[in-house]
Parts: sequence; C-alpha cells; structure tokens
Amino acid sequence: MNQNALIRPDWTPATIALMVLGFVVFWPLGLAMLAYILFGERLKSFKRDANASVDTVFSTFRGGFGGFGKTGFSRGTFRAGNTGNVAFDDWREAELARLDEERRRLDDMREDFDAYVRELRRAKDQDDFDRFMRERNNPSNGPVTGYTGN
Repeated sequence: MNQNALIRPDWTPATIALMVLGFVVFWPLGLAMLAYILFGERLKSFKRDANASVDTVFSTFRGGFGGFGKTGFSRGTFRAGNTGNVAFDDWREAELARLDEERRRLDDMREDFDAYVRELRRAKDQDDFDRFMRERNNPSNGPVTGYTGN
C-alpha cells in the first residue's frame, strides 16, 4: 500500500479532518470514517479471504461458472458429470429419473388440488351471490345489511 496516500486507514490529519467533518454533517459519515481509520487495513485482508473462499467454492464446479453448462441444471436440480464408475452413474441416473417422475407426479397432484380449490371457491362465491340475490329480491325478510334508514 502506498503510505504516502492522503487518505489511508491511519490517523493522518486528512482522515481526522474527514472524520470530524463527517460527524458535523451527518453522524453516520463520521462513524464510517472512524471505522475506516480503525479497521481499513483489515478490510483488504477480509476482501482477499472472501474472494479466495468464493473462488474455492466455484472452482469445485468444472470450469467455474462455465461448468454449469457442462454439468447442467434440470428442473432446478444439479446434475453432476460422470464419476467414472459406470455402476454408480447408472444407479444415479435411475434414481434421478425416479425422482423426476415423482416430482412430475407431485406437480400434477398440486395442479389437481389447485383446480379443486378454485372450484370450491367458485361454488362458494356462487352460493353467496345466489343468497344475496334471493334476499335482495325478497325484502319481506328484512334488510340484508342491517341498514335502518336513519
């Protein structure tokens, strides 16, 4: 790091002046400047460590982000490439196909249930509407809404 920089994470006249000015203008700015003075050096190492961790995670996929195209996503599930063990790969493909079939079956059941609920709501709405029309057309039973006319 260039130690001759005017604003660096250290107690320099410029950083102290910016911190005081930040507190005068808007106290969170002064607090942010104080945090930069105290923890600025650690931010570089934190950023470097975070980037290294993310790079390690994504390097496990083949080719980084491009590996998603090679390994693929199917209906939101991750499909890894071949392991080299034919028996395991065959078993895994059979299990994934079974799970896909189960997901399709569950999706169909969900659609059927949603249609059933829609039909129940429609029927309830129809009953409510029919009751309203009966009460509206037959005023001898009294007011529908409880309105007294005052």
